[in-house]
Amino acid sequence: MSDDDTEQEIYDAVKKIAQTKYQTIKPEYDLADSADILSQDIDDLERAVEAILFASSEPLKPSEIAEYIGAEEGVGNALARLKRHYKGRGVTLVEVGGGWRFQTSPDLALLLNKHREEPKKLSNAAMETLAIIAYHQPCTRAEIEEIRGVTVGKGTIDFLMELKWVKYGARRRTVGKPMTYKTTEQFLSHFNLSGLDDLPGKAELQAQGLLSANLPKDFEIPKPFSVPNNDLEFEETGNEADFVTDFFTETE
Repeated sequence: MSDDDTEQEIYDAVKKIAQTKYQTIKPEYDLADSADILSQDIDDLERAVEAILFASSEPLKPSEIAEYIGAEEGVGNALARLKRHYKGRGVTLVEVGGGWRFQTSPDLALLLNKHREEPKKLSNAAMETLAIIAYHQPCTRAEIEEIRGVTVGKGTIDFLMELKWVKYGARRRTVGKPMTYKTTEQFLSHFNLSGLDDLPGKAELQAQGLLSANLPKDFEIPKPFSVPNNDLEFEETGNEADFVTDFFTETE
Protein backbone atom coordinates (compact mmCIF):
# COMPACT_ATOMS: atom_id res chain seq x y z
CA MET A 1 0.00 0.00 0.00
CA SER A 2 1.44 3.34 -1.00
CA ASP A 3 1.75 6.35 1.23
CA ASP A 4 -0.92 8.09 -0.85
CA ASP A 5 -3.38 5.25 -0.18
CA THR A 6 -2.63 5.42 3.56
CA GLU A 7 -3.24 9.16 3.66
CA GLN A 8 -6.51 8.70 1.77
CA GLU A 9 -7.72 6.08 4.26
CA ILE A 10 -6.85 8.35 7.18
CA TYR A 11 -8.68 11.22 5.49
CA ASP A 12 -11.75 9.06 4.87
CA ALA A 13 -11.74 7.84 8.49
CA VAL A 14 -11.54 11.37 9.90
CA LYS A 15 -14.28 12.50 7.54
CA LYS A 16 -16.51 9.63 8.66
CA ILE A 17 -15.95 10.50 12.34
CA ALA A 18 -16.75 14.15 11.64
CA GLN A 19 -19.95 13.21 9.81
CA THR A 20 -21.03 10.93 12.65
CA LYS A 21 -20.45 13.70 15.21
CA TYR A 22 -22.34 16.19 13.04
CA GLN A 23 -25.31 13.87 12.76
CA THR A 24 -25.32 13.52 16.56
CA ILE A 25 -25.80 17.24 17.01
CA LYS A 26 -27.86 17.74 13.87
CA PRO A 27 -31.25 17.41 15.63
CA GLU A 28 -30.41 20.55 17.61
CA TYR A 29 -29.44 22.26 14.38
CA ASP A 30 -32.70 21.13 12.83
CA LEU A 31 -34.65 22.63 15.74
CA ALA A 32 -33.13 26.00 14.98
CA ASP A 33 -33.98 25.54 11.33
CA SER A 34 -37.55 24.62 12.29
CA ALA A 35 -37.85 27.77 14.38
CA ASP A 36 -36.71 29.82 11.41
CA ILE A 37 -39.29 28.10 9.21
CA LEU A 38 -42.06 28.70 11.77
CA SER A 39 -41.11 32.37 12.06
CA GLN A 40 -41.69 32.72 8.35
CA ASP A 41 -45.37 31.94 9.00
CA ILE A 42 -45.76 35.08 11.15
CA ASP A 43 -47.39 37.81 9.07
CA ASP A 44 -46.22 41.40 8.98
CA LEU A 45 -49.07 42.64 11.19
CA GLU A 46 -48.18 40.18 13.94
CA ARG A 47 -44.51 41.16 13.73
CA ALA A 48 -45.45 44.84 13.91
CA VAL A 49 -47.65 44.33 16.99
CA GLU A 50 -44.87 42.31 18.63
CA ALA A 51 -42.29 45.03 17.98
CA ILE A 52 -44.55 47.82 19.23
CA LEU A 53 -45.27 45.99 22.50
CA PHE A 54 -41.59 45.20 23.07
CA ALA A 55 -40.68 48.85 22.60
CA SER A 56 -43.41 50.18 24.90
CA SER A 57 -42.74 50.82 28.59
CA GLU A 58 -46.48 50.79 29.37
CA PRO A 59 -49.33 48.37 28.49
CA LEU A 60 -50.99 49.32 25.21
CA LYS A 61 -54.64 48.94 24.28
CA PRO A 62 -55.51 47.58 20.82
CA SER A 63 -56.65 51.05 19.78
CA GLU A 64 -53.28 52.49 20.82
CA ILE A 65 -51.42 49.80 18.88
CA ALA A 66 -53.61 50.63 15.88
CA GLU A 67 -52.40 54.24 16.01
CA TYR A 68 -48.89 53.03 15.22
CA ILE A 69 -50.00 50.64 12.50
CA GLY A 70 -52.65 52.83 10.93
CA ALA A 71 -55.51 50.33 11.15
CA GLU A 72 -57.20 48.43 13.99
CA GLU A 73 -58.42 45.54 11.86
CA GLY A 74 -56.61 42.32 12.74
CA VAL A 75 -54.87 43.68 15.86
CA GLY A 76 -57.03 41.54 18.18
CA ASN A 77 -56.24 38.37 16.23
CA ALA A 78 -52.55 39.23 16.18
CA LEU A 79 -52.58 39.66 19.97
CA ALA A 80 -54.32 36.31 20.41
CA ARG A 81 -51.75 34.54 18.21
CA LEU A 82 -48.84 36.19 20.02
CA LYS A 83 -50.32 35.22 23.39
CA ARG A 84 -50.47 31.57 22.27
CA HIS A 85 -46.96 31.77 20.83
CA TYR A 86 -45.44 33.06 24.09
CA LYS A 87 -47.45 30.79 26.40
CA GLY A 88 -45.12 28.82 28.67
CA ARG A 89 -42.02 30.76 27.63
CA GLY A 90 -39.74 32.92 29.77
CA VAL A 91 -41.58 35.99 28.51
CA THR A 92 -45.37 36.00 28.20
CA LEU A 93 -47.94 38.35 26.73
CA VAL A 94 -50.59 39.40 29.26
CA GLU A 95 -53.56 41.75 29.39
CA VAL A 96 -53.67 44.22 32.28
CA GLY A 97 -56.16 47.03 32.69
CA GLY A 98 -57.38 46.63 29.12
CA GLY A 99 -53.83 46.99 27.77
CA TRP A 100 -51.26 44.42 26.65
CA ARG A 101 -47.63 44.03 27.64
CA PHE A 102 -44.78 41.53 27.65
CA GLN A 103 -43.55 40.45 31.07
CA THR A 104 -41.38 37.75 32.55
CA SER A 105 -43.18 34.58 33.62
CA PRO A 106 -44.19 34.64 37.31
CA ASP A 107 -42.38 31.34 38.02
CA LEU A 108 -39.07 32.99 37.01
CA ALA A 109 -39.48 35.97 39.33
CA LEU A 110 -36.96 34.60 41.83
CA LEU A 111 -34.23 34.76 39.19
CA LEU A 112 -34.79 38.49 38.81
CA ASN A 113 -35.29 39.54 42.42
CA LYS A 114 -31.73 40.73 42.90
CA HIS A 115 -32.04 42.97 39.85
CA ARG A 116 -35.20 44.70 41.02
CA GLU A 117 -35.32 47.95 42.93
CA GLU A 118 -37.02 47.59 46.28
CA PRO A 119 -40.23 49.63 46.11
CA LYS A 120 -41.04 51.98 48.95
CA LYS A 121 -43.20 50.07 51.41
CA LEU A 122 -46.70 51.32 52.07
CA SER A 123 -47.67 52.25 55.60
CA ASN A 124 -50.66 50.49 57.15
CA ALA A 125 -52.65 53.69 56.69
CA ALA A 126 -51.78 53.83 52.99
CA MET A 127 -52.63 50.16 52.45
CA GLU A 128 -55.97 50.50 54.21
CA THR A 129 -56.79 53.67 52.28
CA LEU A 130 -55.85 52.05 48.96
CA ALA A 131 -57.98 48.99 49.74
CA ILE A 132 -60.98 51.16 50.64
CA ILE A 133 -60.66 53.20 47.45
CA ALA A 134 -60.23 50.04 45.33
CA TYR A 135 -63.33 48.33 46.70
CA HIS A 136 -65.55 51.36 47.34
CA GLN A 137 -64.63 53.61 44.43
CA PRO A 138 -65.50 56.26 43.70
CA CYS A 139 -65.42 57.43 47.33
CA THR A 140 -64.76 60.69 49.15
CA ARG A 141 -62.26 61.40 51.91
CA ALA A 142 -65.11 61.49 54.44
CA GLU A 143 -66.31 58.05 53.30
CA ILE A 144 -62.77 56.67 53.62
CA GLU A 145 -62.52 58.07 57.15
CA GLU A 146 -65.92 56.66 58.08
CA ILE A 147 -64.81 53.17 57.07
CA ARG A 148 -61.37 53.40 58.69
CA GLY A 149 -62.67 55.11 61.81
CA VAL A 150 -59.78 57.59 61.88
CA THR A 151 -58.79 60.76 60.07
CA VAL A 152 -56.98 60.25 56.79
CA GLY A 153 -53.78 62.27 56.68
CA LYS A 154 -53.31 64.43 53.59
CA GLY A 155 -49.95 62.80 52.89
CA THR A 156 -51.52 59.34 52.67
CA ILE A 157 -53.66 60.08 49.62
CA ASP A 158 -50.94 62.33 48.16
CA PHE A 159 -48.51 59.41 48.32
CA LEU A 160 -50.94 57.07 46.57
CA MET A 161 -51.46 59.69 43.87
CA GLU A 162 -47.71 60.15 43.55
CA LEU A 163 -47.45 56.41 42.86
CA LYS A 164 -50.16 56.97 40.20
CA TRP A 165 -52.35 54.29 41.80
CA VAL A 166 -55.10 56.74 42.76
CA LYS A 167 -56.58 59.71 40.92
CA TYR A 168 -59.43 62.19 41.24
CA GLY A 169 -62.85 60.94 40.24
CA ALA A 170 -66.11 62.87 40.06
CA ARG A 171 -67.52 65.44 42.43
CA ARG A 172 -70.31 64.11 44.63
CA ARG A 173 -73.62 65.90 44.10
CA THR A 174 -73.96 66.70 47.79
CA VAL A 175 -73.32 69.73 49.99
CA GLY A 176 -69.87 71.08 49.26
CA LYS A 177 -69.51 68.83 46.19
CA PRO A 178 -66.65 66.79 47.71
CA MET A 179 -64.10 65.21 45.40
CA THR A 180 -64.07 61.43 44.99
CA TYR A 181 -61.09 59.15 44.44
CA LYS A 182 -60.64 56.05 42.31
CA THR A 183 -57.87 53.75 41.14
CA THR A 184 -55.91 54.11 37.90
CA GLU A 185 -54.77 51.86 35.08
CA GLN A 186 -51.30 51.93 36.68
CA PHE A 187 -52.88 50.37 39.78
CA LEU A 188 -54.27 47.52 37.64
CA SER A 189 -50.95 47.13 35.86
CA HIS A 190 -48.89 47.02 39.08
CA PHE A 191 -51.12 44.38 40.68
CA ASN A 192 -51.46 42.45 37.40
CA LEU A 193 -55.24 42.86 37.20
CA SER A 194 -57.06 42.90 33.88
CA GLY A 195 -59.89 44.90 35.51
CA LEU A 196 -61.56 45.71 38.81
CA ASP A 197 -63.57 42.50 38.51
CA ASP A 198 -60.30 40.65 39.21
CA LEU A 199 -59.96 42.12 42.71
CA PRO A 200 -59.87 39.28 45.29
CA GLY A 201 -63.26 38.28 46.61
CA LYS A 202 -64.37 37.13 50.06
CA ALA A 203 -63.28 33.49 49.60
CA GLU A 204 -59.85 34.45 48.25
CA LEU A 205 -59.19 36.94 51.06
CA GLN A 206 -60.23 34.40 53.70
CA ALA A 207 -58.02 31.71 52.12
CA GLN A 208 -55.04 34.06 52.45
CA GLY A 209 -55.86 34.79 56.09
CA LEU A 210 -56.71 38.43 55.38
CA LEU A 211 -60.27 38.16 56.71
CA SER A 212 -61.57 36.79 59.96
CA ALA A 213 -63.08 33.31 59.80
CA ASN A 214 -65.92 34.51 62.06
CA LEU A 215 -67.50 37.03 59.73
CA PRO A 216 -71.29 37.57 59.74
CA LYS A 217 -73.09 35.31 57.28
CA ASP A 218 -74.42 38.28 55.33
CA PHE A 219 -70.95 39.88 54.98
CA GLU A 220 -70.06 40.61 51.38
CA ILE A 221 -67.06 42.25 49.74
CA PRO A 222 -68.21 45.49 48.05
CA LYS A 223 -67.86 45.71 44.29
CA PRO A 224 -66.42 48.86 42.68
CA PHE A 225 -68.75 50.65 40.33
CA SER A 226 -68.63 53.45 37.81
CA VAL A 227 -69.58 57.03 38.59
CA PRO A 228 -73.13 56.86 40.04
CA ASN A 229 -75.94 59.05 38.81
CA ASN A 230 -75.74 61.33 41.82
CA ASP A 231 -72.11 62.20 41.06
CA LEU A 232 -71.01 64.97 38.73
CA GLU A 233 -68.61 63.95 36.00
CA PHE A 234 -65.24 65.49 36.71
CA GLU A 235 -63.23 66.76 33.78
CA GLU A 236 -59.52 66.35 34.40
CA THR A 237 -57.69 69.55 33.49
CA GLY A 238 -54.36 68.97 35.16
CA ASN A 239 -55.20 71.51 37.86
CA GLU A 240 -57.50 69.37 39.97
CA ALA A 241 -55.66 70.25 43.17
CA ASP A 242 -56.69 73.91 42.73
CA PHE A 243 -60.30 72.88 43.35
CA VAL A 244 -59.61 70.85 46.49
CA THR A 245 -59.49 72.50 49.89
CA ASP A 246 -57.91 70.24 52.47
CA PHE A 247 -58.65 71.21 56.05
CA PHE A 248 -56.85 68.21 57.50
CA THR A 249 -53.26 68.12 58.63
CA GLU A 250 -50.99 65.11 58.44
CA THR A 251 -51.67 62.88 61.42
CA GLU A 252 -50.16 59.58 60.27
